[in-house]
Amino acid sequence: MSTPTVLFVCIHNAGRSQMAAGYLSHLAGDRIEVLSAGSQPGTAVNPVAVAAMAEEGIDIASAVPKVLTDAAVQEADVVITMGCGDECPFYPGKRYEDWVLEDPAGQGIEVVRPIRDEIRARVETLIASLVG
Repeated sequence: MSTPTVLFVCIHNAGRSQMAAGYLSHLAGDRIEVLSAGSQPGTAVNPVAVAAMAEEGIDIASAVPKVLTDAAVQEADVVITMGCGDECPFYPGKRYEDWVLEDPAGQGIEVVRPIRDEIRARVETLIASLVG
C-alpha cells in the first residue's frame, strides 16, 4: 500500500496550514507524506503559531511559506483547505475537505491556542481515516 499524501492549503501558508502540517508530521511520522502551501504565501511563518506549537513540543520555526502549485495538488491524495476558497485548483479523484478555522494572523497566543487545539483534533481524525 502506498503512503497517502496530504496537502494543507491556506492563504498565506503561515499559520493554520503550518500548524496542521506540523501536527501531521509529528503524529503520523512516515505513515503520511505532508505538504503545505498558500494561494498568496507570506514571507514567514506566524511567530505566534510557532510559539503555540512549541508549547506542544513541535518545532515549526524552520518552516517556510510556499506557493500553491497545480503539481502539489496533483501529488496529494487529500487536499485540506483552510479559508482559501476557490483559489485551490480542483482535480477529480482527490479527497477535498474544507476546515473552517479562525485565522491566527494578528492574534495573541490566547486566541491561537484554541485554534491549534482544534487543528490537532482534526489532524487526529484525519490520521485515523487514512491509516487507522
